Amino acid sequence: MLETLDLGKHLTKAEYERDLLRYQVQLRELAWQLYRRKRSLVAVFEGRDAAGKGGTIRRLTEKLDPRGYEVFPIAAPEGDDKTHHYLWRFWRRLLPPDEKQVLIFDRSWYGRVLVERVEGFCTEDSWKRAYREINDFERQLVDAGGIVVKFWLQISPEEQLKRFEKRQDTPYKRWKLTPEDWRNREKWGRYDEAVEDMLLRTSTLTAPWTVVESNFKWFGRVKCLKTIVNAVSKTLDYKPADPVGLAKKPRS
Repeated sequence: MLETLDLGKHLTKAEYERDLLRYQVQLRELAWQLYRRKRSLVAVFEGRDAAGKGGTIRRLTEKLDPRGYEVFPIAAPEGDDKTHHYLWRFWRRLLPPDEKQVLIFDRSWYGRVLVERVEGFCTEDSWKRAYREINDFERQLVDAGGIVVKFWLQISPEEQLKRFEKRQDTPYKRWKLTPEDWRNREKWGRYDEAVEDMLLRTSTLTAPWTVVESNFKWFGRVKCLKTIVNAVSKTLDYKPADPVGLAKKPRS
């Protein structure tokens, strides 16, 4: 599946600026509808190291009311999180929609079938069982009125290396690069296998995966925002206004 992706997809600067504005403003309008209807959007971002998750999330939230969204950067479990079932730390972060309507996970419960599987942090029985547990978990979210949108951001090994080297050479970006990032490159094939299994076993009608070609960051960001806008619009049966189209209309 990953090998068939066209990672050369791109946008011009004009297309990027136009489409980014369009979907950011539409998402803001949809977030208001979520608030009014007491619904919630759960957006999950997974992907290779340096695939652009953080930059995409920044553009996603740029025009949202800060009172209505929360971003959860997920790392290795600590404290009480280590003493409970791995899904517990996500359940407790799922706030009611009258508090936050947009919940964004920068990495998520899929760590069980990705890094924990590849690095041997859990048993084979545990990560194999997790596919069913995760599907049940997401189905419960949807049954409770949530809209679950999941993204896998894919880049090539060559593009990842370029981004790693740029981080290493840029003082204010150097903190993003860790020895673990370099080690993970050596397991590229094993991670590909885990990702393929994850996409196959956990892309459901209620919570499908969207694979994002992210070698060109502008294209990846716009694809993510467009997918979210379309998913929320369809679920709510509500079409937001097109701010770009309105701007082009002549005044009467």
